[in-house]
Amino acid sequence: MNKSTFFSGQPIFAQLLRFIPRDIIRRIAADHHADKYCKRFNTYEHLVTMLYAIFNHCNSLREVTTGMLATEQRLNHLGVRYHPRRSTISDANNRRQADVFGAIYYRLYQKYSDFLSDSRKKSIASRLYIFDSTTISLFQEILRTSGKNPAGKRKGGIKVHTLIRSDQDIPCMIRYSAAAANDSQFLKEVHLPKGSIIVFDRGYADYIKLNSFSTSGVTWITRKRSRSAYDVLQELDNPHKDKGVIGDKSILLGYRGGNRLLGRIVQYKSPTTGEVYEFLTNNMRMSALTITELYRKRWQIEILFKRMKQNYPLKYFLGDSENAIKLQIWCSLIADLILKIIKKGIAAKWSFANLAAMIRLHLMTYIDIRGFLKSPEKALQQKLSTKQITPSQQLLFFT
Repeated sequence: MNKSTFFSGQPIFAQLLRFIPRDIIRRIAADHHADKYCKRFNTYEHLVTMLYAIFNHCNSLREVTTGMLATEQRLNHLGVRYHPRRSTISDANNRRQADVFGAIYYRLYQKYSDFLSDSRKKSIASRLYIFDSTTISLFQEILRTSGKNPAGKRKGGIKVHTLIRSDQDIPCMIRYSAAAANDSQFLKEVHLPKGSIIVFDRGYADYIKLNSFSTSGVTWITRKRSRSAYDVLQELDNPHKDKGVIGDKSILLGYRGGNRLLGRIVQYKSPTTGEVYEFLTNNMRMSALTITELYRKRWQIEILFKRMKQNYPLKYFLGDSENAIKLQIWCSLIADLILKIIKKGIAAKWSFANLAAMIRLHLMTYIDIRGFLKSPEKALQQKLSTKQITPSQQLLFFT
């Protein structure tokens, strides 16, 4: 193969793995004793194997092992010492704690969060947090599902409670529960700096926590539940009647004799559908129209959930235990973080789905990722007789 500015001595997968410093993994593995009594398949090799399965959309252990066996001569580029067997991967998914991969994800988030948020731009998005959950169906009742028993065998479900910062578009907090668990208990684990704004749906109704948000200077915005009771304290000025705001009131939320919550209700009528929405908040200074626009940004987290389910294998899991399922979700989040870094660092505009598909198709191709993503056809066709890109240069494209 001719050398060129586009062809590289490292496959694309190896270039992606450079965003995960090995010393971070070694340190976390040592803190969690993840490699204790482990002779061959250590934490780093386990992570690389899972990322290979995720990037390649592998739905079974056989697909993972045969795919890696077909490229066994390239495994040393990835830092993997040998081709793992199905039983080895299965045992590791059940034995090695998923919290290890969670710690790796949070450490990588800390490392790249400033780059993803572009801290030079101070906007409301840097203070806006969105909290929601999504349910991932399982084919076995490993974690208890919600709702009534369906016809036939009951399936399982895991609920992923997620907090994101709007300008980063990646999770900064993740919690897992059975699908039947109540959402409101996880709002207690959210701690935000003063001046933050948090948006969540009506399922997270916890007046004690909402009062603590108000005390700590955090603005919260949610929708009113159908059975929520409140007393109107005052009608507020409404200069946005012509823009759909039909009501703006100061209220005392909750039943008399129980926990009461001082807040505000904004009633908004959609000009297109005619449907009326009622938003609750503790912020008395923002305009009613701003409140409605901030709640509309909650759909950003729904786009994140859609992106995760469409681009990563979260329908079939490489293990039938709770630990294996959580582990695979953590590795999917790590893969998503890496692709977000790649997407932000390249000049060309790619949709996330196209970027993920291109990485999947050329995961083990020896080609420089910068030139490839700038112009894939040119990178694959044009062969210029110049020196190769060094590994240190391959990391410069996102800085």
